[in-house]
Amino acid sequence: MRNYLGQLATTFFSLLAITAPATVRYVDVASANAAPPYTSWSSAATNIQDAIDAANPGDQILVTNGIYQAGERILSGPSTNRLVVDKAVKVQSVNGPPTTLIDGFNAMRCVYLADGSALAGFTLTNGLAPLLLTSTNAMSSQGAGSYCESINVSVSNCVFTSNSADIGGGVHGGILYNSTLTGNSAGLQGGGADSATMNNCTLTGNLSDNYGGGASYSVLNNCALMNNHAFDGGGALSCTLNNCTLLGNSAGIAGGGAHSSTLNNCIAYYNIGPQANYSGSTLSYCCTTPLPAGTDNIDSPPLFVDPPSGNLRLQCDSPCINAGRNLYASSTDLDGHPRIIGGTVDIGAFEFQTPHSILSYAWAQRFGLPTDGSADYTDADGDGMNNWQEWIAGTDPTNALSVLKMLTPGIDAYSVTLSWQSVTGRTYCLQRSTSLSAQPTFLKLSANIAGQAGTTTYTDNNAVGNGPFFYRVSVQQ
Repeated sequence: MRNYLGQLATTFFSLLAITAPATVRYVDVASANAAPPYTSWSSAATNIQDAIDAANPGDQILVTNGIYQAGERILSGPSTNRLVVDKAVKVQSVNGPPTTLIDGFNAMRCVYLADGSALAGFTLTNGLAPLLLTSTNAMSSQGAGSYCESINVSVSNCVFTSNSADIGGGVHGGILYNSTLTGNSAGLQGGGADSATMNNCTLTGNLSDNYGGGASYSVLNNCALMNNHAFDGGGALSCTLNNCTLLGNSAGIAGGGAHSSTLNNCIAYYNIGPQANYSGSTLSYCCTTPLPAGTDNIDSPPLFVDPPSGNLRLQCDSPCINAGRNLYASSTDLDGHPRIIGGTVDIGAFEFQTPHSILSYAWAQRFGLPTDGSADYTDADGDGMNNWQEWIAGTDPTNALSVLKMLTPGIDAYSVTLSWQSVTGRTYCLQRSTSLSAQPTFLKLSANIAGQAGTTTYTDNNAVGNGPFFYRVSVQQ
């Protein structure tokens, strides 16, 4: 019994240790009385590294205004860092990037971030990661602003500027939120970022000598990429971009906007160089020129509010309004405003907040329909489908013969062959019922049926017996 109680006590105290509250530690470059463990402003550390070294996993480190440019930590090989966050703590500034800077002084990386750590509200500037050719450790040449050890590293509300590395001039790895990358450079790839996930970020004026001036091998959601440059892939190289806007990026050989990338719900317009807006890429629900192969792309000018001043929000008659696909949308746009206002997400990084119609503006304009909402539910061609239904189905609202409808089936002793009028770029769902009085009336027979030009056909090999069998087809959104 005594041993059993001892085990219980050990377990109980272990649980207490796990759930102990986090400690806040403080940093002030002007502190006059720095004293471990730095748990008050009156005893704040004068440099961030001292507070990190005193911290335990889960602690928060608050940093007040100042330029933090003293101290260095060698992590491995020739990799020198102004700051090494080597445990799962959050380092956060009090007043944000304009007043709180971590400066590599053109001699070392600004910040190394270990798995589970977080950084919020800093300007990271003048970071340097040695060239790959002079390094015995590849990590030493990546992420001069910050090197993130894993995808489980969070960087938010930060500014990366004037950092230089061989790979990922601004940042390598991690997940970035609401951050700006400007004026960073890379010798090989990823002038702004490499191998990162970026949400609601702005990348401007970054440079790569070779590939991906703005970003390389990254995922970008609701981001704006402007005036970045590379030999190949001025804005992005080998990236996935969802609801992004690419403008004014340039490349020497191909893909001023993006090269070898996947773009969904994106605007790639007014970029510069051979194959200026895109090359070697897959585009869906995008606004660009020339019109690419792919689903529901448009080539009309996007009608930005004021592109020379960098205002890439949409004018009220932009064809990009309601023209994207909700599958690729996230919860907020680059302004932090809600996405999917009006039922369908807009193309680009900014969501127009007061749409008048629920139709795709590009689709409505194509058929001469007003975008003030008055035509959304009218049926001018009298085919039994209103304009909203015709848009969803991809049919022509001015042609009564262009309509989603089932055709006469082919029936034999073993199967029923079903056909319906269809279009490419739409995916269909087929349902079947044996009794219209049953609940639910129809059950799914097959889904994800790719639409064919003119007519799509499906054979139901399970329609055996005398029936009856009832069928209906719908468009999957």
